[in-house]
Amino acid sequence: MKVVKRDGKTVPYDRQKIIVAISKANAEVDEKDRIDDEQIKKIIKRIESTKKERLLIEDIQDKIEEGLVNFNKYELSKAYMLYRYKRALARKANTTDESILSLIKNSNKELAEENSNKSTTLASTQRDYIAGEVSRDLTKRILLPEKISKAHEDGVLHFHDADYFVQPIFNCCLINISDMLDNGTVMNGKMIESPKSFQVACTVMTQIIAAVASNQYGGQSVDVSHLGKYLRKSREKFTKKLTKKYKGELTKKQIDAIVEDRLRDELSAGVQTIQYQINTLMTTNGQSPFVTLFLYIKDGDEYIEENAMIVEEILKQRYEGIKNEKGVYVTPAFPKLIYVLDENNNLTGGKYDYITELAVKCSAKRMYPDYISAKKMRENYEGNVFSPMGCRSFLSPWKDENGNYKFEGRFNQGVVSINLPQIGIVAEGDEDKFWKLFDERLELCKEALMCRHHALLGTSSDISPVHWQYGAIARLKKGEKIDKYLKGGYSTLSLGYIGIYELTKLIKGVSHTTKEGEKFALKVMKHMKEKCAEWKKETGLGFALYGTPAESLCYKFARIDKEKFGTIKDITDKGYYTNSYHVDVREKIDAFSKLKFESQFQPISSGGAISYVEVPNMQHNLEALREVVKFIYDNIQYAEFNTKSDYCHVCGFDGEIQIDDDLNWVCPNCGNKDKTKMNVTRRTCGYLGENFWNVGKTKEIKSRVTHL
Repeated sequence: MKVVKRDGKTVPYDRQKIIVAISKANAEVDEKDRIDDEQIKKIIKRIESTKKERLLIEDIQDKIEEGLVNFNKYELSKAYMLYRYKRALARKANTTDESILSLIKNSNKELAEENSNKSTTLASTQRDYIAGEVSRDLTKRILLPEKISKAHEDGVLHFHDADYFVQPIFNCCLINISDMLDNGTVMNGKMIESPKSFQVACTVMTQIIAAVASNQYGGQSVDVSHLGKYLRKSREKFTKKLTKKYKGELTKKQIDAIVEDRLRDELSAGVQTIQYQINTLMTTNGQSPFVTLFLYIKDGDEYIEENAMIVEEILKQRYEGIKNEKGVYVTPAFPKLIYVLDENNNLTGGKYDYITELAVKCSAKRMYPDYISAKKMRENYEGNVFSPMGCRSFLSPWKDENGNYKFEGRFNQGVVSINLPQIGIVAEGDEDKFWKLFDERLELCKEALMCRHHALLGTSSDISPVHWQYGAIARLKKGEKIDKYLKGGYSTLSLGYIGIYELTKLIKGVSHTTKEGEKFALKVMKHMKEKCAEWKKETGLGFALYGTPAESLCYKFARIDKEKFGTIKDITDKGYYTNSYHVDVREKIDAFSKLKFESQFQPISSGGAISYVEVPNMQHNLEALREVVKFIYDNIQYAEFNTKSDYCHVCGFDGEIQIDDDLNWVCPNCGNKDKTKMNVTRRTCGYLGENFWNVGKTKEIKSRVTHL
């Protein structure tokens, strides 16, 4: 039997929903007015005896009311009708007024902190945020089943990006930049042919990035090795032109020297185009494109020498930084950089070690690049090395009809994250109770992920021509459905998770870095991975376990649980939960031990994983960074560096950000008070400025900051 919901969607009949609804009404009346389990079963049997293939949700509710009256439970019938009435009101109620008005007044602190890449004061981003608030409201009241909306509100799970769910667009992707550059593309109804030079290729690539970012809500990644071909085209063009012009006047050696100078100039200008366009372009949602550049100098690549030049230039320009409005060189937020370590550049005498040395210097000064070990990645992904999507989630290996692995042109349909510590709190240390509750909540996450999948089914390629018709993902015809790219594992649905450390403390009483805790933590991780495999087999969809890099979610879950369960030592008292499988920041552990310990979790979390180490005063610890980079190659797939230094993006100040008498973060060098333009690294220990702003005593706040 199928049930037709109010929005017209058809879902499988589920008797448990009837039991829950009647139980809620039962709880609202005196014991004498309640019905027992046998009577509930009789009502359900009466509904099921209709033997109709399809029932309207209203018809089911009417039959429940009739059944209650037949049992002479008039008070209960009234309570159930009231329950229905409240649900109807909730569906119709507008919940956006306050949030939108606070956004316009720039007093919505939650939104201001949510995305440092989007300023809530700009008209363009305010429009996007307003649309997002409407989307959240519709998602909560109408688009999602009530139990999932409630689970999201209660911190049982997090339904990511509800501010975009009302539209049939997806999360993040790997742009098929090779196809778009080699075969041309179309933007805004205008044909863009394959470039004839490196600088034009760089310009076209940034225009593609902006167009893609405007029609999805997550990050995107681009493999810059596809630009090597166009740098060679520029070399050949310069050589041909100069040889024709100066044949007989200049020797080949002299012509080659001029060509090299011109090529270096074009290389510099092209990379500068990428850097400045990405940081100055605004997408239609009012922000810079969330883009990652994948830097891989791959042995056997036809254009390896050109690609080595491109990677070197990208790192040089990132090391220099980009000028802000005051003319000071600062670290740009984008593009994010990921540098691949392989046999030819792992600092053990490889041909391209000099580029890795530059990458280490760049990390010390600018925090990027992140590092991927090609050696470890091949072990984890069937011999393949490829970029994560902009949001650090990885795709599962997938082969086309010819048996060839394909990663570019694929994407993520969306993410739902589970709150592991909350399960541990509710289980009260009972491991059997934990596993039972864990499975129940995983099924809820699966249902939420299926909502994401069903929301995309039936979408026409016309929704985003740059994605679906002109090469970023596919080259479908106008009006053609995208459904085949949602199935068979071509795209992924990600199960995120927060708080392995806290969960282990709650159930085992020890950290997951102990032998007993480690065994339990790995068992939990493997169970989630097995569930994803089970769901994939059941549905034919690409479920994947994703170590969610959602720092704000660590605070949100912890805040909800503290309000609900109170202060719990080492759990809710910190103000944050530990991200995914990471070691808690308060544990004393050296960088090498941390990476080695966390490396065992990354292959399990194959849908996305990253580890980081903190190095104080990185510019004065280059040798230490070099040793960690060498260690990464042999021991862990994906890692990045962090620093304990504060940083102001307005003036480049690299010191301690202060708090003024009005309780605002302030740069002591330039006076910047815009939190979106500074790094306050004390947040890595769980400190969030606004947590203590209401204390009202400046000295007390300053002392707490100093302590942390």
